[in-house]
Amino acid sequence: LAPAVRGDMVAAIGVTEPNAGSDVASIGTKAEVDGDEYVINGSKLYITNGCQADWVCLLARTTPGKSFKGMSLIIVPTDTPGFEVSRKLDKMGNLSSDTAELSFENVRVPISNRIGEEGMGFILQMQQFQKERLIGSVLSLGGMQKIVKMTIDYCRERKTFGQPLIDNQWIHFKISELLTEMECLKHLNYYCADQVIQGYDCTREVSMAKLKAGRLSREVADICMQFHGGMGYMEEYPMARYFRDARLMSIGGGADEIMLGIIAKLEGILPGRRKG
Repeated sequence: LAPAVRGDMVAAIGVTEPNAGSDVASIGTKAEVDGDEYVINGSKLYITNGCQADWVCLLARTTPGKSFKGMSLIIVPTDTPGFEVSRKLDKMGNLSSDTAELSFENVRVPISNRIGEEGMGFILQMQQFQKERLIGSVLSLGGMQKIVKMTIDYCRERKTFGQPLIDNQWIHFKISELLTEMECLKHLNYYCADQVIQGYDCTREVSMAKLKAGRLSREVADICMQFHGGMGYMEEYPMARYFRDARLMSIGGGADEIMLGIIAKLEGILPGRRKG
């Protein structure tokens, strides 16, 4: 981990598979014990940094038939024989970050490369997801703040029918609504960060923040694009890039529907899990 934190190495998280996205418990990549090594076979899909990673933190099934209890996290250096970047994926947005499909064919790594106890991989990965989701919410809010400020500046300069766009009541009211929603998200992010620092479990609140960030970023992208008119639709202007990039927040790191399911579960309102 130290070289990755220093920036000397690039890391990737290998969880999603062709047949297991949000349903992490269904992953099929296997890591079988052979002496003092794991022999890994399987594939991973939509892996961020997959093309340039020096090592992958891989979630693999180490005990067949045990659902989520049979998974472990294993560090796999990408120069290990049998590892291959099957293809670099062509995405709609977030083009500055590569995304890849990875394959593992009889990849051998020492058992000592396992993180934590065998069978604890799913739980450890879920804990990591919560931090990833909070970071994603914070970063998403930063993007919203930048694009809304850019929109305000544009609407002040752009004139129609003899007056700046910003003087149109619909426009300055709508921007005020976005600013209010963003302020609420900012304080939820701060609350979650404080809870994490203090060591408390805030899965419920982080899921809410991630859900809100995804939906709000889409709303910001749509409204700000509309206020920019034809200029916003041009590739030469950053609005078009933001419009594409913002869509990922409701998909990557756990889709909106997964966040809703987590919240409902923790509130005890899922069928068969209702309180009282």
